[in-house]
Amino acid sequence: QVHLVESGGGSVQAGGSLRLSCVASEYITGRYCMGWFRQTPGKEREAVAVLDRGPASSPVYHDSVKGRFTISRINAAKTLYLEMNALTPGDTAVYYCAAGAPAVDCSGDSSKRIFRSWGQGTQVTVSS
Repeated sequence: QVHLVESGGGSVQAGGSLRLSCVASEYITGRYCMGWFRQTPGKEREAVAVLDRGPASSPVYHDSVKGRFTISRINAAKTLYLEMNALTPGDTAVYYCAAGAPAVDCSGDSSKRIFRSWGQGTQVTVSS
């Protein structure tokens, strides 16, 4: 099971930007479908952005973050990123990095059930 460690969370004012990083214990491109999720107290964990394991895969975004967030990866660094721009208080949450089962495509599925490995989470707080 791949081990994931997130970093980059913090506090920012509305309109600001943050970049989250997720370092994996092994190479991810071609092997794991990867995703960023977020969760606020009392709510279900929701997918923010998902990137399938193929090197040319197109990302899938939650409607609320389209045009503002970008998911990307650098395989040589075993790292997944989430660039977040134009942040709003509604983006405040704990953000989690997740990986699917090895050698299994997401095929557009962003439900939590297909992700097997999770990071510890990093807090993002956006003030108005």
